[in-house]
Amino acid sequence: MTKTSTPYDAYQARPRAGWAHDFSPNAVRAIGILEILGALGLVLPQATGIYPLITPLAAAGLAALLALACLVLHRRGELAPALPYVGTLLVLAIVVAIGRLVLNA
Repeated sequence: MTKTSTPYDAYQARPRAGWAHDFSPNAVRAIGILEILGALGLVLPQATGIYPLITPLAAAGLAALLALACLVLHRRGELAPALPYVGTLLVLAIVVAIGRLVLNA
């Protein structure tokens, strides 16, 4: 939510948001919107039973977003401290994507 609701300059000043200096304000906002849509796509289809195929697609999309985040962090030399957090989320997104594809098939 902070990527979409915080002004760009204020977001850049956050301690772990140094990566935002490499992106435009619209790109940071778009990343935040994709994260929100991915989270909704993980939860709502399974909770409501409507279009459950969206859940593995959302998980795969979030996994792709996290993989790209790893590339950006690696390029900036910031991957090592962030890897436990980003890596865990990446693995979880992959497990959900594969698990829900198998369960929905």
